[in-house]
Amino acid sequence: MSDKFINMRTVTNNPFTPGADTVPLIWAGRTEQITDWESIVRPRRNAGLPERGRTILGDAGLGKSSLVRRISKMAESRGDWVTPQIRIPSGADSMKAVATAVLSLADRAGLPSSRERRIKDILDRVRTVSAQGMSLSWDRSVGPEPYTALTDLLVEVGQAAVKNDCVVVIHIDEVQNITNDSERSQLLISLGDAISYEMPVQAPGNVAFTRVLPLAVYLTGLPDFADMAGARKGATFARRFATTVLEPIGQDDLIMALRPFVTQGWEVADDRGGTTRIHMTADAADMIVDLCCGEPFLFQLAGERAWYAGTEDVITTDDVREGWINVRGEAVAHVERILERLPDRERQFIEAMAALPPQDRTLNTIAGSMGLSCGSQAGPTAQRLDTVRGIIDRGRPYTFRHRAIEAYLTSSWPQIQ
Repeated sequence: MSDKFINMRTVTNNPFTPGADTVPLIWAGRTEQITDWESIVRPRRNAGLPERGRTILGDAGLGKSSLVRRISKMAESRGDWVTPQIRIPSGADSMKAVATAVLSLADRAGLPSSRERRIKDILDRVRTVSAQGMSLSWDRSVGPEPYTALTDLLVEVGQAAVKNDCVVVIHIDEVQNITNDSERSQLLISLGDAISYEMPVQAPGNVAFTRVLPLAVYLTGLPDFADMAGARKGATFARRFATTVLEPIGQDDLIMALRPFVTQGWEVADDRGGTTRIHMTADAADMIVDLCCGEPFLFQLAGERAWYAGTEDVITTDDVREGWINVRGEAVAHVERILERLPDRERQFIEAMAALPPQDRTLNTIAGSMGLSCGSQAGPTAQRLDTVRGIIDRGRPYTFRHRAIEAYLTSSWPQIQ
């Protein structure tokens, strides 16, 4: 069989993974958050210095879970103890899910083999939480609140990690699904108490001091969680967790992610038991970057479909175009889901802003287009769209951060010109 009939690009060697909630092989951007882990969070927690947990929020498709999973893999490669991704389904008992994950950490730390009665009692209590969850809060006969037992076990795991010179990484995903105020409060207090706990340490020369435990907590979810757990409800959440709202990835970062295809090619296994390299023209890479509008999900989707659109060892603009045509409906649905989740007032603001020429997008002009008498009436809405959702930037004039929403409302996107 001649080479021209060999399929170089197959379903098994495609490196693009849209929506798989995994760490994609073609990684783009998020340098700031990864550097934060490598240069601040891990070194400080490992040294026993205080450092807040991290909350990473953003709309669907921005790669929140993939980002923290990448951080988790980096931690695992250094010998750190990492929980699986603890995803909280809607209506689920988050205390049960987290307790189960922490019990796995306890196994890793060797706590079940301890002969101390105190540790055995803690493990038994958390096993009960893992089985019954928040229902224990209503049964005072079975001991302290669930969050107390969870905190106690986290402290024991953290102290074991100190002895092993490693860091414990806990990742809780879809945190916006914890809608019960009492449940959310107990979980956040438990995590917060554990990461702020100070243990006594005896240094050489009988020098005594205290250190915090090497516990790093990452929470990921939709922007709504910021309101649900914010300081306005009296929680200590804001003091114990630093919140980042992810934005779309910059064009330069996306171009850099595809650079290996354009320069040396991407090595894959071929159909003959060997390897080959898949290249991409610079124009094809630019087209993928333009079409995805900075959305990691759309970036992976466009790359995946361009890969499947041909069989040769070079991905061309024709491949990108053919692949994108097949997924335009999915791209539209992705943006529409984001818009549909917005409260009416916020969506009205976005649509009014999009209808104006870019140079006229000021607060007063947008408010007037909404039928309001002055800009101050739209001010709180604009502030939320900026600081909580990361969709707009309240500059002079206002601009869109979320480039896919802007393209959808102001152009023929996702049509290809």
